Amino acid sequence: MAHAAAIVLAGGKSSRMGSPKAALGWHGSTLLRRVTGIVARSVDGPVVVVSAPGQALPALDPGVEVVADEREGRGPVQGIAAGLAAIRDRAEVAYVSATDVPLLHPAFVRRVVGALHAEVDVVLPEVGGHRQPLSAAYRVDLLGVIDELIGTDRMRPASLFERSRVLHMREDDLLEDPTLARLDPALASVSNLNEPGEYERAHALPAPEIAVVLGSRRETVRAWSLGAAAASIDPAPQANAVATLNGNRVVRGPEFPLVAGDTIAFSAAELDRRKQASRADHEDLRRESADAEQHRARHDRHHA
Repeated sequence: MAHAAAIVLAGGKSSRMGSPKAALGWHGSTLLRRVTGIVARSVDGPVVVVSAPGQALPALDPGVEVVADEREGRGPVQGIAAGLAAIRDRAEVAYVSATDVPLLHPAFVRRVVGALHAEVDVVLPEVGGHRQPLSAAYRVDLLGVIDELIGTDRMRPASLFERSRVLHMREDDLLEDPTLARLDPALASVSNLNEPGEYERAHALPAPEIAVVLGSRRETVRAWSLGAAAASIDPAPQANAVATLNGNRVVRGPEFPLVAGDTIAFSAAELDRRKQASRADHEDLRRESADAEQHRARHDRHHA
């Protein structure tokens, strides 16, 4: 059994946004693809997306599971129940996330999940004076309590907290973790996007700084994804090139999400292939240019 899984709630109506948040674009990806990729980086167990019945979702990583909340429109507690039921035999804890938090950082997830201990059922961040039930960690054993609450139509998260042992973590508590304090000091991890203006402002933010290692060379680029990082360097690796993330994990795929503090290393073999391809492309252009010049010369002699 894994220690921690992740549940991403995607079945909200997105009424203020005016279109489904899950499918909103995010620099070559989507909000849902980015958030599921970030939580997958942060836990050792399954990642489950809870959708509304019949909801169309954007493409996801093949490892992400999708379950339908068959009782649509009853709020996040119902979605949390559906997610916990899907992982009940496979993890002890679940980090629960909304879809609309593209600035989420793995360090935040790890801080919240890591604070849950034997005397606690819920780790509940409080940022900006607001509880964050969709940026929180829940013990999977709470499923029975949640089912009881749903059966009596007590659907507010506060009702669950009244029945649970809750560890409240305010900003100072969260930022006691030096990694989180360094990489997400403003706790933008909980910044959700409810309206078009919020989405547009977040989308216009500069991409996080990423260190890219190229053999013996190291440079810094700004990129939201592995594909964007690859495209920012010369010679650019192939779109589906394999890289090493932070020295200990092999990753691939252009939509793989990157965050502040990441280091991406492309293999020397990959760089050699790109250099060879670049030289071959240059040689092809040189030959084409020479052929064109010879053709013009013959044309000029013919009409002289």
